[in-house]
Amino acid sequence: MDAEVLPLERKFVEYTDGRTVFEGYLATQTSLAPFAPCVVLAHEWSGLNEAMLRCADRIASLGYVCFATDVYGKGIRGDQLGDNSCLMNPLLSDRALLRQRLLAGLDAARALPGVDASRMAVVGYCFGGLCALDLARAAPPHLLAAVSVHGVLQPPRIGEQAAITASILLLHGWEDPVAPPGDVLGIAKELTEAGADWQLHAYGHARHAFTFEGASFPERGIVYDAAADRRSWAAMQAFLAERLSL
Repeated sequence: MDAEVLPLERKFVEYTDGRTVFEGYLATQTSLAPFAPCVVLAHEWSGLNEAMLRCADRIASLGYVCFATDVYGKGIRGDQLGDNSCLMNPLLSDRALLRQRLLAGLDAARALPGVDASRMAVVGYCFGGLCALDLARAAPPHLLAAVSVHGVLQPPRIGEQAAITASILLLHGWEDPVAPPGDVLGIAKELTEAGADWQLHAYGHARHAFTFEGASFPERGIVYDAAADRRSWAAMQAFLAERLSL
């Protein structure tokens, strides 16, 4: 159970990458001190829907500014319980475009009032986990930490990988069919060769989307796991506190 926290201020914020208009969601404690560290939240494949807004609120309750970004475009949202391949696949097929949109979201977050633009982190779930890793792979200045929660781990293959300067935390369900053991070994090799400070927490028997309460599609390897959910949240809190010096 999270500790009691101060009330939150919430609002939607428009931003652009120069080609497309996006709408992010900002959550922050009402009495948060100026120049607080910021956590960028990358959404799962259905887009910036209610589950992600609740997640942003929960991260903000820890004492961060949380800015949930949008890589689909303003008003473009999928079905939280349906198949959103039509939204996600074009970006999986064009990781350079995805990187451009992720960097635009990071820039929008850094420009928000009250944000310490030198203390930035990104957290992502499922497709958002891939987004968090792709943002770290872009090696933007001031991105100190990236967390992938049951994320897709395959590299973008869009050119030579620069040194990764953000610390990386992978929170992974060992029986996740979306990221099989070969992909886990692959990203371990990738991050090591890129000189990243990285760590992996693998949860035995946990499958894909293990943090999403109500997820129950065992035939697709998608199942909520209360223990893995609890343990991964604790691990993420400790990691962010260390890297952002909260």
